[in-house]
Order: sequence, then structure tokens, then C-alpha cells
Amino acid sequence: MTATEQTPFANEPVLELRRASVRAGLQEALATVEARLPVEVPVRIGADRRAGDAVISTDPGAPERVVARAAAATSDEVQAAVAEASRGLARWRAVAAVDRARALRAAAAWLRERRLELTALEVRECAKPWLEADADVCEAIDFLEYYARGAIELSRGRELVQVSGERNDMSYAPRGVVAVISPWNFPLAIPCGMTSAALAVGNAVVLKPAEQSPALAGALVTALRAGGIPDAAISLLPGEGEVGAALVAHPGVHAIAFTGSLPVGREIVRSAAVVAEGQHHFKSVVAELGGKNCVIVAADADLDEAVPAIVGSAFAYAGQKCSAASRVLVAEPIADQLLERLAGAVEVLVVDQAQTLGTDVPPVIEAAARERVLRYGELAAREGTVVASAPPPDEPGWFCPALVVADLPENSSVLSDEIFGPVLAVQRVRDVEHACDVVDGLAFALTGGLFARDPETVRRVRDRTPVGNLYVNRGITGAMVGRQPFGGNRLSGTGLKAGGPDYLLQFVAQRAVSENTMRHGLVV
Repeated sequence: MTATEQTPFANEPVLELRRASVRAGLQEALATVEARLPVEVPVRIGADRRAGDAVISTDPGAPERVVARAAAATSDEVQAAVAEASRGLARWRAVAAVDRARALRAAAAWLRERRLELTALEVRECAKPWLEADADVCEAIDFLEYYARGAIELSRGRELVQVSGERNDMSYAPRGVVAVISPWNFPLAIPCGMTSAALAVGNAVVLKPAEQSPALAGALVTALRAGGIPDAAISLLPGEGEVGAALVAHPGVHAIAFTGSLPVGREIVRSAAVVAEGQHHFKSVVAELGGKNCVIVAADADLDEAVPAIVGSAFAYAGQKCSAASRVLVAEPIADQLLERLAGAVEVLVVDQAQTLGTDVPPVIEAAARERVLRYGELAAREGTVVASAPPPDEPGWFCPALVVADLPENSSVLSDEIFGPVLAVQRVRDVEHACDVVDGLAFALTGGLFARDPETVRRVRDRTPVGNLYVNRGITGAMVGRQPFGGNRLSGTGLKAGGPDYLLQFVAQRAVSENTMRHGLVV
């Protein structure tokens, strides 16, 4: 592939579970994955590997099942990984953009060939239902393909104003060593997106994955190296939070890409702002930090459209998405009708194991998450009214009921905190303007939704909302690479939108050169 031979980007199509052959293939892949458990995930620094079992990931639906045994990186290994990345940077940044793109696309092909097994591994390690797990693998492939093309485009530079006797050009250089700290809820797509973006433009990466999903991060590093990324340019440091903290603080790191909670994000921004002795650069931070996402339902909304979209946005993957709907702001004239229909839809949701076809709400990721969600559910029951509940099965696993709650006081923490679980709060508002006032008063501004028929209502909400991604008359989750660039405002994060045309700019330094082209004589 050359810079002039790029094919148009197209999203990887998701599997059609209605096909018996597809379902059979997934079951076969699950059996193959289970036969190989537990997966061994070593610390990987350059060509070196060190195995260990300090970090254990288990199946959220069957906590006795060990999915992966990972080593935990030491402080010395953090130092070694950054030093190795600095060496790898010199080699990788010298590779032409078209060749870097070719390596990313080869990594995408590696993932594509193993798609069913990776999907099955997500079902086991993170309890993602089949459709959600497959979509995550597709998104990882999309990021590799999209950023590969973007890197070639960026390598052409930008057109500047030219005048007689002068040549002006703008080029982009890699920042250096990028620390990627990724979450468990999109265990392949999010680390792949952050890592591939940094690599695409010539940086070296040290990846610290979430401790709950080391196996999938290990698969990503294997894919990248198999595609042609030099070992020195991509290292893997499994471990707990102190590994990420050490990476952020390291003076040899030039940029940090993080997706996770607001408290951790704030600490990363604070730590990254410190310029250590001998450090000659400021660290940049790209952070996606979650949300408290509201869906506004206007009085003229089509409830046949709104109800399934709200339920899917709130309860798919047990609400464990930063983009998930957690509040509904419904106009008073239709509030009772919406509550009745939401209750009917939620009470028939299937709360079950992730591998069971037809599961709507799987278990949450771990025991601590279950305890947190149950606490908020109990608080909501005390402060308001439980409108509907889908009960969990009576079996092992970190299951929570799916809840719809209403009549909460305005100061309830259920309305302001990111619960990250299957709890949906419904509030009555006077009208759309009142709903916009509520949204405007929130610290988070990630995603939002609007159901309304009147184009003028759509225009007003679009102009006023502070959220990074507004979805109109559709669900508010499931952003697609290249189609819905994703990222929030306010305390929902910093940086440019993932999967969009500007995202790569966060991982480069701009260089402008102006040359006087008037002849001053010849060198003899």
C-alpha cells in the first residue's frame, strides 16, 4: 500500500447471531478458549518476558474460574520499559508512515483471523455478552484500520499560505514515549485505540492494562508485534494501580493516554504536571473520564422509539459503559406513560450469564462493583421509588438487579454519581428547557440523548447541550469509529475525540519551517 493507494475506511461488520452457523462457531471458540485457561500474561519489555501470577483475573459469572495469571511489573521494570521504549522510539519514528500503517493493518488482520476466540475470551474475562464482545473486537480492528489511514494523511503535512521568495511547510513529529493506561470494560478496543493512535504517528508505547483484563491486553500486544511493530516500541506492564502511577510520574514519558474514573484521572493530571529534575518537556494527558448521561424525552417524543433505545442504553452490559444512560429527564405530560412502559420493558430483561444467548444484563465485573451498585440501589429505594426491577439469577457470579427508580430528591447522590451499573433514574421535568437546565448543572458532559419530533426542539437542544456526543432519536451508546468520534467535555475528559479525524494530533508535535528561497549565490 502506498500513500496514494488507500482504500476507503469501512467499519468491520458485527456478527449476525441469528445465523446458526455463527452461533455454532462462537460455541466452538468458547470451548477452545476454556481448554486453554488460564492464560499466562507475562511482563513484556522488548524481547524479554517474565511470567508470574501476582495478578489473577477471574470470570465475573463464575468467580472460581481463573481466566488469566499475570505477572505484576516492578518499579525496576517500569524503568526498564521506558528505557526500552526510548530505544525503540529511535527506530520506529524513522519508519515511513506508509510502512507504519501497513504494520497496523497487519495487526488488524491478525485480530480478524482470531475474532471468534477473542470474542469468547471477552465473554469469559469480562462477562461481555456475545454481541457486546464481538462489537468490541470489531472496534479494535476499526481503530487500527482508521488510524493507519490517518497517519498517512497526517504525514503529508498541512497546506500553508505561500508567497514569492518563501517556502512554508507544517510537519508532524512523534512526541516520544506514550504511557497507555486502559480500562476493563472495553478490554480490547480502548487499549487498542489509544495504543494504535500513538504508534501510528511514530511514538513508542508502554501499555499498562486494567488488572481485571490482562489476557486481552496480552493478545493486543501479540497482534501488534505480529503485525510488524518492533518489540522495543510496544511493551506490556500488567499490574495494579501503582504500576500506572509509576509510569505517569516517569520523566522519560512524554504523553499519557488514560481511560477510567474521574478520581484516577485527576490524580494523573496532577502527577503529569510535575516537571522532574532534568525533564525537558511537559507531559500531555489524553483522558476519557466517564459521565452521568441524561436522555431528554420531550412531550412529543415517539415512545415506541424511545423506550427500547433507553433500555438498551442503560442496561446493555449491565450499564458498565461510560456512555451508558443513567438518567432520563421526561416532560411531565408523558412521564406516567413513559414510566409504565419502561417498567414493562425492564421487568422482562434477562439477567443471566454472559455466554447465554439472549442475556440482556450480565454480571458486573467484580465483587466490589456489585457491592457499590447494590448500595446505590438501596439508597434509591430509601430516597425514592423503585418503579421496576429485573431480578438476578440465584447462582454464583457478581449479579445485580436491573433497576428503574423515580421520585428521587434533587440532592440525591443517585442523580449525580457515576454508578457504573444497571440503575436508571427517571425524573419529571416541566419541559425541554428545564431538562437542559438540569444537564447544564452537571459536572460531567460525555453523552446525552434527545427524543423529540419537532426539528426546532432538536436545534435548541443541540445548540445548548454541553455534552461531547449527543444522540437524537436513537440509543446513546455504541459510537462507531469514523462515524461518531467519541469524547466528552467538562470533567468527562480532556483531549480530542477518539475515532475521529483529529485524534492523532494529540500524539504529535507540530513543526513549522519557513525558508527564504531567494538566491544568495552558489556554494563552490
